Amino acid sequence: MKAINTMSLTFDSLEVNESFARSATAGFFTQLDPTVEELCDIRTAVSEAVTNAIVHGYRRAPGKVRLTARIYPGRKIAVAVRDNGCGIADIEKAMEPLFTTDPEGERSGLGFSVMQSFMDTIKVVSAPGKGTTVTMHRTLSPLPDDAGESPHISSQGAEE
Repeated sequence: MKAINTMSLTFDSLEVNESFARSATAGFFTQLDPTVEELCDIRTAVSEAVTNAIVHGYRRAPGKVRLTARIYPGRKIAVAVRDNGCGIADIEKAMEPLFTTDPEGERSGLGFSVMQSFMDTIKVVSAPGKGTTVTMHRTLSPLPDDAGESPHISSQGAEE
């Protein structure tokens, strides 16, 4: 399925940029007029994915995080967060609740669980030494007068 609208950001792997990524993503998706709860869920999932990239992917070392947000027909959204950090050797283990690679750093090991609880699907692709991409999908609830798409954008992506 082809995206109606796409936004990409690349930023330094600094913890202060987590709030920027969360807010920018929420701002992008406001064109779909999501509920406050949906917007909070998206913000939280993005926050967890970006924090994982910074804290676990780069281990707080310098690097770049790339975030891509997409809108698809039918109020479907996707967010991908990619780092070129250390990667994950055992994705299944990393996704277990309470597992963390930063036990001294006040981390609870719930990042992937939080992402899974707020989004419809989450896919993690990673290779040791090459980085990780976390892609999250969600379908937003229909608008009361919804014909399947945002009133602000058409299926060609142009403003109406």
